Amino acid sequence: MDKSDLEDFRGAMGALGDVKPLPSRQRENALSNTLNNDAKDPLNQRARREAATAQTYRELNPLGGEFVEPVEPFDPIEFKRDGVQNGVYRNLRLGKYTVDARLDLHHHTVEMARSALYQFIRDCTEADVRCALVTHGKGEGRKTPAMLKSCVNAWLPQLQEVLAFHSAQKQHGGLGATYILLRKSERKRQQNLEQHQRRSRP
Repeated sequence: MDKSDLEDFRGAMGALGDVKPLPSRQRENALSNTLNNDAKDPLNQRARREAATAQTYRELNPLGGEFVEPVEPFDPIEFKRDGVQNGVYRNLRLGKYTVDARLDLHHHTVEMARSALYQFIRDCTEADVRCALVTHGKGEGRKTPAMLKSCVNAWLPQLQEVLAFHSAQKQHGGLGATYILLRKSERKRQQNLEQHQRRSRP
């Protein structure tokens, strides 16, 4: 704090009158009262805990967006990042890849689905799953049609682990489910590089 700031601060304190720090005993009592109030009011404790958890959740889970573009129940959803080969994407669309992991979002609220989908993609990446299937339903005949389907369509492109996705073939749930193509984990890429180097050696 430079001299001018210090003078401004002292001037502000002077304007408030006789401002003095609390004696140490009073500071201890104030802290004790706060802790006792929390102990007497478990709802207050829980509210604080839930607020902290919610903040941590928002920081950890990037899936967001106040507005989700609605998708019709019988419309396919699709997405492909630049660099994904057309042949690879076609095979995904046609259901030619083995589905190694599945997530069913039926009976989930939007918030439950947001959390479940984010954790599912993380788990798949850590387990080196390349093709996964998410079942969200078509949402036909609902007050808000295709809500979870619309959310999945909006959320998946936000996750860098997702290379591409497309509505599934009939045997895997059709328009009520989605295939997801995932990036290789860093560990898997390193293993593939080492295998390629070993094969290249004379």
